[in-house]
Amino acid sequence: MKVGMVSLGCPKNQVDAEVMVGLLRKAGHEMVADETEAEVIVVNTCGFIREAKEESIEAVLEMAELKDSGRLKYLIATGCLTQRYRPSLAHEMPEVDAYLGAGEFPLIADTLAALIKGQSPDSQTPPPVSRYIYSHETPRIRFTPRHWAFLKVSEGCDNRCSYCVIPAIRGGLRSRAMDSVVEEARMMASEGVKELCVIGQDITAFGSDRKGGATLEKLLHRLEKVKGIEWIRLLYTHPAHFTDGLIDLIAESPKVLRYLDIPVQHIDDEILKRMGRKATSDDIRALIAKLRSKMPDVALRTSLIVGFPGETKARFAELLGFVKEAQFDHLGVFGYSEEEDTPAAMMDGKVSEELAEERRERIMGAQKKISLKKNKARVGDTYRVLVDGPSSESELLVAGRAYFQAPEIDGVVYIAEGDVTPGAFADVKITKAGDYDLVGKAVPAA
Repeated sequence: MKVGMVSLGCPKNQVDAEVMVGLLRKAGHEMVADETEAEVIVVNTCGFIREAKEESIEAVLEMAELKDSGRLKYLIATGCLTQRYRPSLAHEMPEVDAYLGAGEFPLIADTLAALIKGQSPDSQTPPPVSRYIYSHETPRIRFTPRHWAFLKVSEGCDNRCSYCVIPAIRGGLRSRAMDSVVEEARMMASEGVKELCVIGQDITAFGSDRKGGATLEKLLHRLEKVKGIEWIRLLYTHPAHFTDGLIDLIAESPKVLRYLDIPVQHIDDEILKRMGRKATSDDIRALIAKLRSKMPDVALRTSLIVGFPGETKARFAELLGFVKEAQFDHLGVFGYSEEEDTPAAMMDGKVSEELAEERRERIMGAQKKISLKKNKARVGDTYRVLVDGPSSESELLVAGRAYFQAPEIDGVVYIAEGDVTPGAFADVKITKAGDYDLVGKAVPAA
């Protein structure tokens, strides 16, 4: 059958969708990009915060309309939202023919086969907490461009932050075998991948659940040796789990980028304690200082939560001051989303959504000035840029990324002059700076 895939949420969810597409293609189905042409649509949902849940429900209902206006015969919902709410969703959205939880997506081809035979899969029983983790042998069709890919090294999380539902949805930490991760990296390199974006709920905890002494540091040493891979980018690193060895490796590596995504979430010690974050304000500041001491050119991204229960005016002021002090290269801010069945939902000191949004805008306003200042300081410098391809903003521009820009979440370098090849590296001299993006021209290699 002709199958369409709609994947929502984070890159980790996207990898799950890529695996489902691989499994469906292996079963003989044809994937189509245009949903109106699809006979089957799979919506891989997100259930992390309220806005993501609402987006997922809207996407499912939008696809359901194609049963009347398109060729759609079967609609399947998978992922985090269905993991949390499958029985209630089945009751409220009878338009969906089958539901699979976050750990059940390996059953996607069998589920579709059952639907084709006229069988009705069980949608009333809550799915078990996931224990699944894919391997290099699992079929997977990547959605990313040929030259970069997400490499998921672990699934689940053991951190148990008080506001987070990930352990309930995804289960505890399950690290992949190092041999499997390295083999998948080799396979990607053979397909033309030059940049690996290493992902997981907490990649700095990689290997702590396995016997044999596996660590992220050891894994990176092996990934460095994979021929064809030139950039290794680390995403989702926990501030409490850095080691001196890992920092030294990043500082000395020719391939591991001096770019780190370190979600600190807050800086006030009482809020951090309430969040269950395992890192104090002193720990966070010391880590930032150590990273910048070892690597003055390191690019740091973080994410913050405002409006968490107990965030007083003074505690928010401390957070705002910290943002101005730390001068992060990239920063995302989220208003606290109360999730049922989490310890944070039972806490006192709740902050109104209106005040949380006001605080979010103030943080982003401060960060915008910091970002522009940092970008202006790059004007006149030349960077090695991985060329992604034609810009979505203008046919006259080509977009690429320097080491300090992760795909899909940070700004880009618009290349306005010079000949460059998508998927290849180019030296680009920065000529103009915007709030988040840069403009430059390709120059001969030094």
